[in-house]
Amino acid sequence: MITRSEVQLLRSLRDKKHREEHGLYAVEGEKIVAELLAAGHPFEKIYATDAWKGERTHWIGEEDMARASHFPTPSPVFAVGRILQGSLGPGELDHGLTLALDGVQDPGNVGTILRVADWFGFGRVVLSPGCADLHSQKVIQASMGSFARVRTLVADLGPALAGLTAPVIGCALEGRDVHSLPALSDAVVVIGSEGRGLSDPVRARLSYCVTIPRSGPAESLNAAVAAAVVCDNIRRIAG
Repeated sequence: MITRSEVQLLRSLRDKKHREEHGLYAVEGEKIVAELLAAGHPFEKIYATDAWKGERTHWIGEEDMARASHFPTPSPVFAVGRILQGSLGPGELDHGLTLALDGVQDPGNVGTILRVADWFGFGRVVLSPGCADLHSQKVIQASMGSFARVRTLVADLGPALAGLTAPVIGCALEGRDVHSLPALSDAVVVIGSEGRGLSDPVRARLSYCVTIPRSGPAESLNAAVAAAVVCDNIRRIAG
């Protein structure tokens, strides 16, 4: 039987402060939990009502699930994972393709960019500390299972991008046409924040910028769409 303190702990994980305090994060929903389990993602605990037919470690009644849930309509399954802090290895960004997010604050965009990296086979995603919290429910839900498959790290991008031999490519309106990119097997593609674009410390590390040519009157593309277009062009050119 789940205790009141356990219910309070599960409920508290909706806030970043408590996730960091306990070193835990929560994932709710049959589809996303099933996708993460299928991808081999390790969970410490899986609380589920009788309506959940998948893997579980703890039974929970519907009333307690309603108290613990982060959603207005509770799911029949609530999984808890351990937050693991990875770090960049020496010279890691010089090898393969990387997406770097510079202050991307919308959790839906961050999660979708994880899906983009997964789809196009990018080796890793590096988030600046100003990005949406990687372990928020909205990021994990938007990633649709890619959260479990993509190597994802948090790092200060200014120092992380210093001294690389691989080109560091920023996405900005004033950049060169993305269709003119050369074939690249090693590169870091930097996506700026939705409102402010690329930060000055990151701009100082760029090899050059690229832009997506505009044919219509729209002012801009959101961060996830821009990331997908640039990644597609890199993969297309590389063959």
